[in-house]
Amino acid sequence: MQHATIEHQIQRAQAHLRGQRAEAALADAQAILQQVPDQRDALYLRAVCLRYLGRVDHALAACATLLEAAPDYGRGWQEMGHALRAAKRPEDAANAYARAIERNPALDGAWRALAQLHGNGGRHDLADDALRQLAWLERLPPELRAVEDMIAEHRLEKAEQIVRAFLRVNPTHVEAMRQLALIGMALNVLDDAETLLAKAHEFAPGDRRVHTEYVNVLLRRQKYAQALVHAERLLLGDPDNAAPRVSRANARLGVGDMEGAIADYDKVLALWPQAESVHLSRGHALKTIGRHADAVEAYRAAYGVRGDFGDAYWSLANLKTYRFTPDEQAALAHWHQAPRVNEVDRIHLHFAYAKALEDAGDHAAAFAQYEAGNALRAARSRYSPAAMDAEVARMIAATPASLFTGATGGAPDPDPIFIVGLPRAGSTLIEQILASHSAIEGTAELPNVLAQVHALSGRDTREADAHYPANLARIAPEDFTRMGERYMAETRTLRSGKPFFIDKMPNNFRHIGLIARMLPKARIIDARREPMACCFSGFKQLFAEGQDFSYNLESIGRYYRSYLTLMDHWHTVLPGRILTVRHEDVLDDLEGQVARMLDYLDLPFEEACIRFHETRRAVRTASSEQVRRPIDRTGSEQWRNFAPYLTPLRKALGDALPQ
Repeated sequence: MQHATIEHQIQRAQAHLRGQRAEAALADAQAILQQVPDQRDALYLRAVCLRYLGRVDHALAACATLLEAAPDYGRGWQEMGHALRAAKRPEDAANAYARAIERNPALDGAWRALAQLHGNGGRHDLADDALRQLAWLERLPPELRAVEDMIAEHRLEKAEQIVRAFLRVNPTHVEAMRQLALIGMALNVLDDAETLLAKAHEFAPGDRRVHTEYVNVLLRRQKYAQALVHAERLLLGDPDNAAPRVSRANARLGVGDMEGAIADYDKVLALWPQAESVHLSRGHALKTIGRHADAVEAYRAAYGVRGDFGDAYWSLANLKTYRFTPDEQAALAHWHQAPRVNEVDRIHLHFAYAKALEDAGDHAAAFAQYEAGNALRAARSRYSPAAMDAEVARMIAATPASLFTGATGGAPDPDPIFIVGLPRAGSTLIEQILASHSAIEGTAELPNVLAQVHALSGRDTREADAHYPANLARIAPEDFTRMGERYMAETRTLRSGKPFFIDKMPNNFRHIGLIARMLPKARIIDARREPMACCFSGFKQLFAEGQDFSYNLESIGRYYRSYLTLMDHWHTVLPGRILTVRHEDVLDDLEGQVARMLDYLDLPFEEACIRFHETRRAVRTASSEQVRRPIDRTGSEQWRNFAPYLTPLRKALGDALPQ
């Protein structure tokens, strides 16, 4: 059945329903479903029609079928709530409505029903919350109510058109500004979203909804110190509200105040023990400071609240040293293919189940799960290997040796040590070794260089050489100095006073030219790993954000080659500036490689660097548990267990493979 025909029949069925002709509407919906059994709108209309006709049991079954096909559809959960109310099941109805507004906060019918159900059940606090949300929705201009719904349903292009048209007439309308920022956040255009929310907060400093989203975008941009200030202000205005306390906890995590973050999470959970995401965040904080057993219990508490909470299982798997219990393995076997599991949870469940199967020695089944999880995750990405190749070519063209020879400007500070390369290349081990030295402290994968790249990207100009990286040749020495000084100022809050600090953002390898100009005395270590081991380890890893190249074997192989091409260029134009440290060499000759790195950094040898696993510090990456143990080679050859399935990776790597 053609799309236009389906649309016509959907519209006709909706018209029948508005005219109280439910039987005719049901017939249209059934006709569509005979041709396209999983057509979401037809499934929804069928459920509504059956309820209108008083066929409640059939309506419930229709809702179940709808939610199996579209588990993230807020209106589907709302209709399930309506059907459950009709079946005289108020508690189940309230749960369905809660799931509906979690997925789409613009559903006024769900809020109205929740207010009634909570009021009838004596939960007047929850009823009042629902009525407040309903009143806010009803105050919105009709265009913005529609946009709120479109954002929740990911119809972002249409939503953006409407809200931009509204802002042309009402340029200081803070709700419209907030909505445009939410669209930007959904599209990962975080700098524009931050600008919009900062301005909206300036216009309406008392608007808590705007203020909350401003904190959220600051957290997304890893501007943790700033986010902490604003979260404190929100909490001061409403100390009993869990949301700003969670925001403050997340900001405290970012600035390294792990104990403060855990205390905030504990306060929230004392009042709201069913908050699975707070259990999860608490587990992350405990993991970061090395409290492994407590982190495990926190992750288990998270899936105890919601059995299909994929991130809880993946977080256990991501400890790397954890082994799932038989009950957990059975849960993974069930949930990864269960209906009504949303896509994000399903992705996490595939990766977690893959790890469980790998640990059990069933490598064929494990690879099938890794492949399924990666395929779902790749479908959510717009990553293009060709675009990456073009980016590398532009960078090489824009950064000839003449850009650096005799260059002046840049901040004179020698403090930063950049560890760059691919994820899963051994950078966390290098960081742990170096951070065990009395003169060096580890921080995190800092976003500051990437933020400077965004600032230089010049989206608002059509001049080709005004865009990064071509504009590097046009930047005055004093501007490079200002950039370096800004970097040092922004990172100061993360330091405790040691002479040197580590910035472990791996993607900075793409911007070594900028680093060399704005921080000419910074040291740069390239963490490199054997290509098959590095790439397959990346393929097995579900990253919290970014690294979209890693969800396809061919893409990750091509990315590795692009990385080698660019690193060869940096070594050519910046001779002697970069130290390449191979992971296999560190495993084979720890003391020799430690001496080599410290010699490059002009620092004396310290025995603590050899005993790096004894160092107590926060480690935020996937290797946090592994670097708290002595050197172990067992993980370096794990890819060989999957060798029969890695032909696409070998082909993509080509001559990057050792000869």
